[in-house]
Amino acid sequence: MSSPEGSRAQKMKLPLFTQKGQQEVPTPSEKDWSKDDQEGYVFRDPLQALAALPQPYRMINKLVNLLFDRAWEIIEERDLRREMEHSRIRPTVYPPVSESKLSKRPRCLAVSQDYVFVAAAKGFSIYNLLDARQIYVYEKFKVEVMSIWATDLGNETLMAPVDETGVVRLFYLCKEGLFFIKTINEVDDTSKQTICAKMNISSGGDFAAFLLQGAGDTWLDVYKLPKEAWLKEVEHPQLATNPKKKPKQPQTDVSVCYLGDIKLSLPVHIMKIKPPKPITGSLVKSPLEVFAKLEGCYGLGSGQNHIIKDSQWEQQTAIFNDTYRKYLDGEWEEEPLSMATFHFLLPSCLTVMPTEAKSPPGLASVLGVQWTGRHNFFLYSLNRTLKDKVDPEGVWPCAAPIVVSQLTDCGGYLALACEDGVLTLWDLAEGLSLGVIALPEGCSCQSIQFLKDFRVHKGRNVYPEGALRSRTSCVVLCSDTSLHLVTASGTCGPTLSTLVERPAKHPEEALCAVAPVPALPGMVLTFSKNSSVQLLDVARPHVVCAFAPPEPYHLAAPWKPVFAVSLHHPFFLLRGDHPDGDSDTPSSVFYFNFDSCSLLENVSKRCPVPQAALNAAGFRQALPLERRCESLLQRRFQKLENKVKEQEHWARLRRYSILLQRENVRK
Repeated sequence: MSSPEGSRAQKMKLPLFTQKGQQEVPTPSEKDWSKDDQEGYVFRDPLQALAALPQPYRMINKLVNLLFDRAWEIIEERDLRREMEHSRIRPTVYPPVSESKLSKRPRCLAVSQDYVFVAAAKGFSIYNLLDARQIYVYEKFKVEVMSIWATDLGNETLMAPVDETGVVRLFYLCKEGLFFIKTINEVDDTSKQTICAKMNISSGGDFAAFLLQGAGDTWLDVYKLPKEAWLKEVEHPQLATNPKKKPKQPQTDVSVCYLGDIKLSLPVHIMKIKPPKPITGSLVKSPLEVFAKLEGCYGLGSGQNHIIKDSQWEQQTAIFNDTYRKYLDGEWEEEPLSMATFHFLLPSCLTVMPTEAKSPPGLASVLGVQWTGRHNFFLYSLNRTLKDKVDPEGVWPCAAPIVVSQLTDCGGYLALACEDGVLTLWDLAEGLSLGVIALPEGCSCQSIQFLKDFRVHKGRNVYPEGALRSRTSCVVLCSDTSLHLVTASGTCGPTLSTLVERPAKHPEEALCAVAPVPALPGMVLTFSKNSSVQLLDVARPHVVCAFAPPEPYHLAAPWKPVFAVSLHHPFFLLRGDHPDGDSDTPSSVFYFNFDSCSLLENVSKRCPVPQAALNAAGFRQALPLERRCESLLQRRFQKLENKVKEQEHWARLRRYSILLQRENVRK
């Protein structure tokens, strides 16, 4: 509580000069004034009257003055913010090009090729991406769909919705027909029901992995998907157990029909991975016994094989408890179940597998798994059966627990972000590390989004015509809502630049999510807490434009927006909610087309720049590792050959000089 002397109300009061005794009106003439009048005046402080007040009036006066000061500060801050808003250059806001009205708010969206999958109350709906037309509605679930995963399988689509009870189902969309494949984790006894916490499908759709939880346990189920068999079975459908029942024919007003009577081949369960066991004491006495337990180099670095005894663990635990007793005392929450992040990796030099586990080019061969709170990134071969022993074929240990791991869509680059803010980039195709870089102090990684390699050519962002090697860039969203760009190349170390700083004065502008835009080189979508959706150019960096649903629609939960970005078309979708509504009120999915934006007319991935033009502009293409080694050896061989020729030339000159000397001696 501030004192009355320092309040704004008291500062506006000026001191008063009053005359001792009775005051009289002076005579009109100045010469009649008394010369001793100055001695008759005294300085009187106006606060003396307030200080003489009894309690509680003095306290009430302080509270009133404090309330006045606080209100005045708020008014000044609002005026300053209003002036800054008026002086700020606002980006151009583009409205959506089309809309799909829904009867209920969808929890999630997914885009695959020309189809849009929208979660519904008891199923999902399928829309056309190009014209926002509804083409099919599937409502056979008992509960609401919470998430949808969709991936491209060439001209087909594999879709997996997860309902509110955690049950995941596989659907196959091929040739305008929707086929049901399998329910992954549904059981007859509801008390033994497991939930799907996370899932992932390999690029190309050859493998799928599901993180399941149940009965206080967590594990990872990996399946091999027979997509070649599905194509044959769709072309030559086999009817269900009832041979007289014919499959439903597509209706005239829709372009997708459900063919649930046709049975497709089931996925093959190949592996069940459990979290690493806690490290306990060992009974071995020498390092030789530890290495004798390892089959080759499998499992080396996981920390499970050691020579630390139980007594040493107990001693270290006692020291830790004594040191941090004041922090450990009290009630502790139950430790949550371990979660995992997993990626399907292509064959490379860094993921060495057994010789009998070779996979065709472009087919995933390794599953990389990172468990929460663990330092290790485990590698499991996908060329196995369920009967085989599940042990990691490789382990990448890190100096700190891994918090975020991200793989590019092409599977060529991998990023590992640790708890201490260190980011490591790997070039899996070339088998080398692109570098290690640390985020700013106090920043921890929240998400990583890879960008397709682009160049700034003639003032605009473009995609090179050919694929560049050993070069990648990604945007990193930190826990303090700051956004950074990390660029790495095989010839030089990674660089870090800040795209968006943490909004200290305006917390409502904090970033909540970031999504790359494959159709626009070097562009990302940013979602803020104030419901703003902006397109950010990471090369400048600057905000190009913004997108917003039409009034009165808005983002009900801007900290967790529901959106989807197309990989093949210049579209992105955003859910807009009606104000003053709950989850049962109507909602809409708005379609935004980047080609309809006037500011983005000259930016498109459909116009790649030839590599020759980039070479002329100074952007040399990085050669593969084999080509670089071959070029280096050729240059060294050429230098040695030139040196040998030079030595032979001088040797001939010396011999000729000796012959001349002998000839002169004879003469």
